[in-house]
Amino acid sequence: MTGLAAGAGVDAGTLTLAHESLPADEVLDGAPTTAVHELATLGGIEVGIWEMTPGTATDTEADEVFVVLSGRATIAFASSGLPDLEVGPGSVVRLAEGMRTTWTVTETLRKIYVA
Repeated sequence: MTGLAAGAGVDAGTLTLAHESLPADEVLDGAPTTAVHELATLGGIEVGIWEMTPGTATDTEADEVFVVLSGRATIAFASSGLPDLEVGPGSVVRLAEGMRTTWTVTETLRKIYVA
């Protein structure tokens, strides 16, 4: 499935995702994998599901809002002065384009994102 047709639905919590290894230069600890499944593009805005298995990895963020469906993680913000953010089911987070983050996932994290 590559996206949702109008009037269709999926269970975002149980949808099977195809995981891939992260680039070695992004992994700080463990062997985390990630998966992305685009659900729809609406007026140039992408909506999808993203998942990461336990481990620690760095990222450069897109402009996005996300809601955690399951799992737990700590997000550290490099050079921004922002405190680390603990996230779990129900957390709603706003990230800005270009933010440098470090994700420490302790329980496989699944989120719905709007970017």
